[in-house]
Amino acid sequence: MVTWRVLQRLMRSQVAADGERRWASAVAQAPVQARLLWLPAAGTGARLAPGPGPTLRPQPRDGVGDWNEVLAETVKVLQCGQVVAVPTDTIYGITCLAQNSEAIRRIYEIKGRNEKKPLAICVGNVEDIYKYCKVTVSDQVLRDLLPGPVTLVFKRSDELNKDLNPFTDLVGVRIPKHPFIQKLAQMCGEPLALTSANLSSQTSPLTTEEFRDLWPLLGLVVDGGPIGNMMNPECRLGSTVVGLGTLGKYSIIRPGWATHHKRMIAPAAATGGPSPRRRGTVNIPNNRASWEEGPTHH
Repeated sequence: MVTWRVLQRLMRSQVAADGERRWASAVAQAPVQARLLWLPAAGTGARLAPGPGPTLRPQPRDGVGDWNEVLAETVKVLQCGQVVAVPTDTIYGITCLAQNSEAIRRIYEIKGRNEKKPLAICVGNVEDIYKYCKVTVSDQVLRDLLPGPVTLVFKRSDELNKDLNPFTDLVGVRIPKHPFIQKLAQMCGEPLALTSANLSSQTSPLTTEEFRDLWPLLGLVVDGGPIGNMMNPECRLGSTVVGLGTLGKYSIIRPGWATHHKRMIAPAAATGGPSPRRRGTVNIPNNRASWEEGPTHH
């Protein structure tokens, strides 16, 4: 149940006035109790950040028999139009079916997110990207970058829900390198809308405990254990966002985890675009949107 103490703490956050209004609406419709499932062998397949340091373990919870049970339950909740929290390869995210307009609206309410900030989509296979995006690079480039901690921004196709980011003809697409969300997208058979599991402008979470205040607003929370080193700031970087909307050109719209770790993203090698050395400054479109799932621009 959402307590007065929780409401007070959230009211003190630096969320924009319109975001506070949407969050209040979400609270009013919140379920009485959050449901939480713990993945067996928590953290399997998730990235562990380099370097020593303590991590915060989630509190013990009742698990389920295997991942298939968690996946089946998560698919069921998503198909009911609800929003769920899931682990990814970078941070914890919240997700819903991207083709469900009401669920999309719900994500914005939960986060108190500016409606002009777009949501990325997550798919389960590289082949799915062609259905929802107008791809401008070779198939090999896609497979070199995905799965991985990157978001690729292309022009959207007509197959994608028109209520998802209706203010832009671009869409960011991800295939996180985490087996749970990959399989989840495959089982759903349609794209997932994906963003960070936090209130807009607040720190990106590495454990479910860090966004506990959002639990009552979610249909389900999947706890896969800590994603990275809690003492290492680089662990809270979201995915690197790469603009590929124009044939033969690319830009790094947002440096992220992949860029920080020198995993140089150079689709220009295949598209004839600029040198990777100029990756942070060239060909950034004027209508680019904040394709963040990361820590500071929500």
